[in-house]
Amino acid sequence: MLPRKGIRSLKIVLVILLVFLLGIAIGLGRFHKVSALSNNTYEDLKVFTDVLGLLQKEYVEETNSKDLIYGAIKGMLETLDPHSGFMPPNMYKEMQEETKGRFEGLGIEITTKDGVLTVVSPIEDTPAFKAGIQAGDQIVKIEGAFTKNLTLMECVKRLRGPKGSKVTITIMREGFAKPREFTLMRDVIPVRSVRHELLEKHYGYIRVSQFQEKTDSEFEKAIKALDEENQGPLKGLILDLRNNPGGLLDQAVKVADRFIESGLIVSVEGRREDQKMKFNAHHEGTISYYPVVVLINGGSASGAEIVAGAIQDHARGLLLGTHTFGKGSVQTIFPLKDGSGLRLTTARYFTPNGRSIQAKGIVPDIIVKPSQPEEEKAAPAPKFPSEKDLERHLIDVEKGPPKEKEPIKEKEPIKEKEPAKEKSKKEEVKEKKPADNQLERALELLKSWEIFKGVAQGNK
Repeated sequence: MLPRKGIRSLKIVLVILLVFLLGIAIGLGRFHKVSALSNNTYEDLKVFTDVLGLLQKEYVEETNSKDLIYGAIKGMLETLDPHSGFMPPNMYKEMQEETKGRFEGLGIEITTKDGVLTVVSPIEDTPAFKAGIQAGDQIVKIEGAFTKNLTLMECVKRLRGPKGSKVTITIMREGFAKPREFTLMRDVIPVRSVRHELLEKHYGYIRVSQFQEKTDSEFEKAIKALDEENQGPLKGLILDLRNNPGGLLDQAVKVADRFIESGLIVSVEGRREDQKMKFNAHHEGTISYYPVVVLINGGSASGAEIVAGAIQDHARGLLLGTHTFGKGSVQTIFPLKDGSGLRLTTARYFTPNGRSIQAKGIVPDIIVKPSQPEEEKAAPAPKFPSEKDLERHLIDVEKGPPKEKEPIKEKEPIKEKEPAKEKSKKEEVKEKKPADNQLERALELLKSWEIFKGVAQGNK
């Protein structure tokens, strides 16, 4: 007969063994269910682990497993569309800072077109902007290294750096006989999302350079400041979305909401049900008491196209300028456990009338090409890259009947010489600014709008 203490110990061991066996049975059942659902995926993963093992064991030099895995993830994402990508911890941190409105670098939005690193748009008042970097410029080399063999994320990493450090980039542009080198000094890029100006009495101008965390609140302040400076409500507003590469979707929706009283602003559709969303306008905060002209060009992308498309579909204002970029997809950022991040295209968006912008863009109501300085007129105008030019871009999907409308094409106005007269200091400062015929044409339209309104009321 076993002692009482020994019997108690035996019971404990038997209970532990029973629990262990039950756990194995449940685990095997679950494992069988999962592997039955995705057997092909597990087979493919086995190939990956085999290759990883061979590299670590047989490669001529010792390898770092993290570098190999990061490289594999980057390669995997390169088979998808050009807007999906993997961000190592340092790059993910920089991206978070950028959406808050501050990072260190050159100040350019870039993409890859036909395998070549291409400028989408320079950000105003940044080293790249001041050096004369233009939308459509091809960055052939960074510090003497060809960009052709680098991923987009690797190029971003090489272009960014601490304030005060220099980087040399080799640019090819239409009109250049051969590539030229530009040496730029990196700086803090405090991206000012919104700026405003009273162009003339009763006519305001708001420039949105990109959509960040505080864009909507800054936009509201700009409207109030213009009303105060004008000492009353405006008679017209120019909303400048040229070279606006997009940004945060919710901020673009909020800005569009300020112009539209009711109805749909944008719809978002992904594969899963929870990725299907509709954003509707709210009457509160709407500025619907004056006409609006929206300036767009080939550097207007994503969020800028959402705003422009909503205003056009609701007939809330006129779009003036040139064809937009055509980025009609939504990217979601997924944080990963090691501090890295995954930027993944998860959905497409559609304008209120069901138009897909993807690889098509927004066509302005009135086409006005930008004027060129005298010294550049001999050379062809720089061509903006568009979404349809990018490798592996998503094919557009129409949700409803497309809204076909022939845009009005504007000829360059012939300006008559005015007699010389004394100019105030304010006028002299304005003269120093480069000519902006698109802005001038938008202002003319707003003034004409007011004149025709007066004529219509007089005929009643």
